[in-house]
Amino acid sequence: MPLVASRRQGQFSLEVLIFSAVAVVLISGFVFLSLSFTQFAVRGINKQVAFSIAEAGVEYYRWHLAHAPSDFQDGTGQPGPYAHNYYDKNGVLIGQFILDITPPPTGSTVVKIRSTGKVTADSTIQKIVEVKLAIASFAKYAVAANAAMRFGAGTEVFGEIMSNGGIRFDGVAHNFVKSAVQSYTDTDFDACTGTNSWGVHTCSNPDDPLWPAALPDRPDIFNLGRESGVPAVNFAGITQDLADLKDQASSSGAYFPSSTYPGYELVLKTNDTYDVYRVNSLIAAPSGCTNSQNQSGWGTWTVNTSTLIASGTIPANGIFFFEHNAWVKGSIDGARVTVASAHFPDNSTSSRTNITVNSNLTYTNYDGSDAIALIAQNNINIGLQASTTLRIDAALVAQNGRIGRYYYRPPGGGSQRCSPYHTRQEITSYGMIATSQRYGFAYTDGTGYQLRNLIYDTNLLYGPPPGFPLVGSQYIQVSWTEVQ
Repeated sequence: MPLVASRRQGQFSLEVLIFSAVAVVLISGFVFLSLSFTQFAVRGINKQVAFSIAEAGVEYYRWHLAHAPSDFQDGTGQPGPYAHNYYDKNGVLIGQFILDITPPPTGSTVVKIRSTGKVTADSTIQKIVEVKLAIASFAKYAVAANAAMRFGAGTEVFGEIMSNGGIRFDGVAHNFVKSAVQSYTDTDFDACTGTNSWGVHTCSNPDDPLWPAALPDRPDIFNLGRESGVPAVNFAGITQDLADLKDQASSSGAYFPSSTYPGYELVLKTNDTYDVYRVNSLIAAPSGCTNSQNQSGWGTWTVNTSTLIASGTIPANGIFFFEHNAWVKGSIDGARVTVASAHFPDNSTSSRTNITVNSNLTYTNYDGSDAIALIAQNNINIGLQASTTLRIDAALVAQNGRIGRYYYRPPGGGSQRCSPYHTRQEITSYGMIATSQRYGFAYTDGTGYQLRNLIYDTNLLYGPPPGFPLVGSQYIQVSWTEVQ
C-alpha cells in the first residue's frame, strides 16, 4: 500500500509541474504579447506625433514666406537644412522638424518644402512631408482685359477669362468667365443688348435677360459658370513691374536705351543666343493704304532696313529691356525669356512704346521648360506685312494699349489700297493675353486674320517667364506628398 501511494504522489507532482510550465509559458506569452502591443501602440503614437511635427514645419515655413516671400534660407542667409525644436503646450521638448527648402527655378514661383518630423522619445522614428507652394502669376487667365470685351460665335476658350469691364460671350468657355462690373452698357448693340446688360452675358439664342433679372445657367456657353462683380485686375501695377524689369536688365540682363531710330529688332535662337538689330526704317504704306478709321498709332509696323548692333548669349536672368519700340521673332529651346518695352518716365501717352510680332515666335518644348513674355507699355502690334500664317508662343501683355492688328483698307474705289496685305490667313496665340484695351486680329468686313486660335498655356500659371507680374503675394499650396 505505501508503495502505491508514493507512485500516485509522484505522478501528481509531475502533472503539477507540467501544468505549471504550460501556465508559465502562456503567461509569459501573454505578457510578451501585451508588451508588444503596448510598444506597437506607443510607436504608432510616436509616428503620429512625428507626422504632426513634420506638418508643423510646413506651416511654419508657410508663415515665414507670408512675411518674407523671397527668403528661402529660413532667415539665416545660409544653406540648409534648418532644424527647429518642437515643444508641447507645456513647454516640454518632444521633437524637432528639419526643413529642406528648394527655391523656385528661374521664372517660376514654385517653392518646394521638405519637412522631416522627429520625436525625442524614439530616435528611430521620422516622418517626411513634401509640399509645393506657389504664387499665381498674371497668366492665371487665358484672357485678361481692362476694358469691355466681346467674344463672337465660334470662339472657343479653354482658360479663365477676366475683364475689368463687361464681357459679351457668344462662343464656348470651358473655364470661368468673370467681370469686375455687375452690369454695363454693351456698345455692340443688337436685339439682346442694352444699358443694363449683365457684366457677363451672352446673346447666343436664347438671349440673356437684362440686369437685374436672374440669369440662366447656360452650361452650353459657360461650362464652369460665370460671375459678375468680382475684384478687378490691377493693370496699373504693371508700371512698377516694368520699372523692375528695367533695373534687372540694366544690372544683369540685356538693356537697350532710347533711340532716335524707329526701334530695335530682337531675334531669338535655339542655341541660347540672340541678335539685336537697329531698325533704320519701316516699310511705307502703299498708295491708298491710309488710316481710314483714325486709329491712334496707325502705321505699317513692318521693318524695311536694319543694322546688326549686338549679339550674345541669352542673359542668365532671361530679361531683355528696350526703352524704345521693339520687334521680336525667332525660337527658343529650353530658355525662359521676358522681353519688355517701355519709356520712362511714363508721363505722356505719345512716348509709350510698343512691341511688334510679324514673324513666328515659337517654343521647341511645350512642357513648361520654354517660356516667353512680351510686355509692352503700350500696344502689341501685328504689322501690315506680317506672315500670312503666324504663330506666337508667349504671354502677351499690353499695359495701356491693346493687343492686335490695325485696320488696313481692302481694295475698292479703283484702288488696291492695302492689298494684298489687308487679309491674312491664320494666327495662333499659344500662351495668354492681357490687354488694357479691346484686342482684335480681324474686322467685321473680313480684313485681318481669317482664322484666330487662342490657346491657353497652363504652364504659365505657376511657371511664368522671369519677372512676369503676379496677382498677389501670398503662397498657396499646389501639392502635398507624404514621402515617409
